[in-house]
Amino acid sequence: MTAPDACLLVVAKAPVAGLAKTRLARVIGDRPAARLAAAALLDTLDTVLAVPGTVPVVAMTGRFASAERSAEIADALASCTVIPQCGNDFAERLVNAHAAAGGLFPGAPVFQIGMDTPQLRPEVLTGALVRLMTDDTGAVLGPAADGGWWGLGLREPADAHLLRAVPMSRSDTGSRTLFALRRQGLRVRRLLTLSDVDTMTDAMRVATLVPHSRFARAVGELDHPLVGAVR
Repeated sequence: MTAPDACLLVVAKAPVAGLAKTRLARVIGDRPAARLAAAALLDTLDTVLAVPGTVPVVAMTGRFASAERSAEIADALASCTVIPQCGNDFAERLVNAHAAAGGLFPGAPVFQIGMDTPQLRPEVLTGALVRLMTDDTGAVLGPAADGGWWGLGLREPADAHLLRAVPMSRSDTGSRTLFALRRQGLRVRRLLTLSDVDTMTDAMRVATLVPHSRFARAVGELDHPLVGAVR
């Protein structure tokens, strides 16, 4: 199935040691956590670039000169339109990223993901875009196992303004986002549930789903009891 013309928006943070995946870093250390983040970002960009009929946009924050695997990331970003994240908090940065992508590609729906689901495959994104383009659909939402969401697609990118009223990074962020979308009058189609990578258990689970990925290799290189148990 060929994806309809659409914008795939990745909201990403430079994988800099001490600033990336700080929850994981408390367990495995700053640099190993940043290496996992870099691998996840590279796998995500590969997936996005493999979806036909789409334009890849990456909303970035952070200093890539200091990031892990910075040269590889720069090579991947060369095939994307890169825009800066703007806003005082995460919700505002999401709103602005949707608006910027919509402004760059007028008339194209925008499907936004993060960099914490390296198990995403091109066919999953293609299916999400097909559902978003169904005549009566205004939005698609991919719930995350922790109660948040991993993907948000909007037929009209300006509708992202409703995220300003949604508390982010909470166990009810997903349900609150769904409520806000429906209160806006949008017909919402739900996508499959995926796990973000926030803990070592998450990382191990996701790595088993994509055993030949950069992310799985990065997990396998960690010095951690969970990894040793499956070697």
